[in-house]
Amino acid sequence: MLDVQLKTTGPQTVAYVSKHGPYAQIPEAMGQLYAWVAQHGLQPAGMPAGVYLEDPQTADANDARWEVRTPVVGDPPETEEPGDLGVKHLEPHLVASVMYRGVYENIAPTYGELGEWVANHGYEVIGPPEELYYSDPETTKPEDYLTEIRFPVAPH
Repeated sequence: MLDVQLKTTGPQTVAYVSKHGPYAQIPEAMGQLYAWVAQHGLQPAGMPAGVYLEDPQTADANDARWEVRTPVVGDPPETEEPGDLGVKHLEPHLVASVMYRGVYENIAPTYGELGEWVANHGYEVIGPPEELYYSDPETTKPEDYLTEIRFPVAPH
């Protein structure tokens, strides 16, 4: 049984990099994002995230659209630079959230269960899913990775 939490996110300023292609590029994209953040004098301020702009279960893995983000301190202006890097402001929104522990390759059933919970509790998904990464892959065993899965939702 999932321990689903409904919560409203706060407003947030994030640095991001948008990508098109296999999800295996996520570690490289994170490196690119954090290098860009440092180069622009920004300071990370929270958990990094992956946002899946297409359904990972149905999108062609080689043609998927996604982005990685990190919250940043302060209120830098919105920008978009070559390479699909930039800063944007996110509005507060309601999410259905669940924590997942384990390897990323086994996360798909949790997505299905969260989707069922949303439908069975009078909500609908209104945007792309987001994963917040609480573990450092360099210091954590894959079976101990802790990931928060969030679906933006609204009541039916």
